[in-house]
Amino acid sequence: MTQQPSSSDLTSIAVPVLDPFADPARFEGLLWRRAFAYLIDLIVLLGLFFLYKVALVVLTVATFGLLTPLLILIAAAIPVAYHTLTIGSSAAATPGMRLFGLEVRVWSGGKPGYLQALLHTAVFYVTTSFTGGLILLWPLFSNRRRCLHDLLCGTMVVRRV
Repeated sequence: MTQQPSSSDLTSIAVPVLDPFADPARFEGLLWRRAFAYLIDLIVLLGLFFLYKVALVVLTVATFGLLTPLLILIAAAIPVAYHTLTIGSSAAATPGMRLFGLEVRVWSGGKPGYLQALLHTAVFYVTTSFTGGLILLWPLFSNRRRCLHDLLCGTMVVRRV
């Protein structure tokens, strides 16, 4: 028979809340860091797409074009998988974010899981595609420099300490 934790054990768990006024160092220089981090991620994605195109040609020839429609649909999954798997990992950041000392955190201060990383990625691509990227001007008017997809998903990008 196992013992269940008492209610006093559960209330003693402290969850840090990220506040820009309590810890302003974690929010300084976010805009330019996020922009350059995304450029690095785009370069990595271009490399992945190059490898994908090589595999597409080889598999199209090998299957006499039978797998081509399925392989073309896989192209849309590459950026979604890249961002989801890297943001949902223990580092909570894409390679570009890691290079510039950034990480994604949930509102309560913890790291996002894979499901929240998938939601974060999907909302990012949907909002930027519908607005032509203009929605990325949103952080200019936010005191925490959060993008709209951050607000909608309960996440924020902060500097790693």
